[in-house]
Amino acid sequence: MANRRGPNEGTICKRKDGRWVAVVNLGWEDGKRKRKSYYGETYEEVRGKLSDATKKRDDNIPLGDGRMTVESYLNTWLEQVVKPNCKPLTYATYKSIVDNHLNKGIGTAKLAKLTPAQVRGLLNKRRDNGLSVRRVQLIREVLRNALNQAMKDGLVSRNVAALASGPKTVKNPVNPFDPEEVQTFLRAAKNDRLEALWTLTLATGLREGEVLALRWEDVDLEAGLLQVRHALQRVKGQGLQLVTPKSRSSLRTVAIPKIAVESLRQHRLKQKQEAAWGRKRWQDTGHVFTTKIGTALDSHRLWVEYKKLLKAAGLRDQRFHDLRHCCASLLLTQGVSPRTVMETLGHSQISLTMNTYSHVVDALKQDAADRMDAALTGQKGH
Repeated sequence: MANRRGPNEGTICKRKDGRWVAVVNLGWEDGKRKRKSYYGETYEEVRGKLSDATKKRDDNIPLGDGRMTVESYLNTWLEQVVKPNCKPLTYATYKSIVDNHLNKGIGTAKLAKLTPAQVRGLLNKRRDNGLSVRRVQLIREVLRNALNQAMKDGLVSRNVAALASGPKTVKNPVNPFDPEEVQTFLRAAKNDRLEALWTLTLATGLREGEVLALRWEDVDLEAGLLQVRHALQRVKGQGLQLVTPKSRSSLRTVAIPKIAVESLRQHRLKQKQEAAWGRKRWQDTGHVFTTKIGTALDSHRLWVEYKKLLKAAGLRDQRFHDLRHCCASLLLTQGVSPRTVMETLGHSQISLTMNTYSHVVDALKQDAADRMDAALTGQKGH
């Protein structure tokens, strides 16, 4: 017999096969009463499920469909949440992760029954198959983001991706050029077609996408200032696209050192000459750094030119991003405050600046201690 309960509390009864079933009333839709059933081996099991379901119903939280698979949910999440709210490159990256790893690994699992052990097994398998630690972390991050939305929608009660431990990050030490290497690099860059790009990046610490997105309307050479308003990204099927920077703190005004101002002046003159020489092919995109026909310069071409320059200078191999690290290290060692460095680089938190450049900060602490000694003893430091 069904247990008598209140009109909106649902019912519990034992089936002929010995299992228990709880039924919750969801109201009326299109003239038909809607109900949802929960099954279990014991009365206590289905009573718990019924209690959880009625609470969600009363709080206007949708009751999850126990038959929904991880693949079905992730595909819906990509189209309804990620695509309308994220940058095209972010959507493309997430879709690649979902298609190639999550759907293939745990796509057939029921969303509501997914466990931390299943997620952990997927991550371990991908790592054992040779994926980098960062890539495995990204798989977990995408799933965690998706399940956060599933929790908000009432489809799952916990985020199993957050409960599953991922691989630990091994931080690569920051080892930028020292001042002598910087001088060697700048000498090699002299009269290079992209001399202004190398100089500006070293002087301001712009990210790769930011410097490639820079347009002349963003630069005020008279005032010695530039505005970071965009980043340049290559989006599959759409080519190079200007997008908003990675965070609100990335939108910033940066002071340009005089060496970079002068380099930009010379670069603008050369660019006007290139436009005059190739006027039939020249495309006026307004970008500061372009190809020889005026189109935006992409990251691959930048990488090729950068590696050629390093080889010509006889310098050790470095990533282009290390020029940004070099800028920060030089600023800190010159006594510029970490907060100013943070704002120049567009970091979101000062802790990020301090942690990234801890090797420089430690040296500055010793310098501060030596200065304090001099102040307290009246003797000049060595």
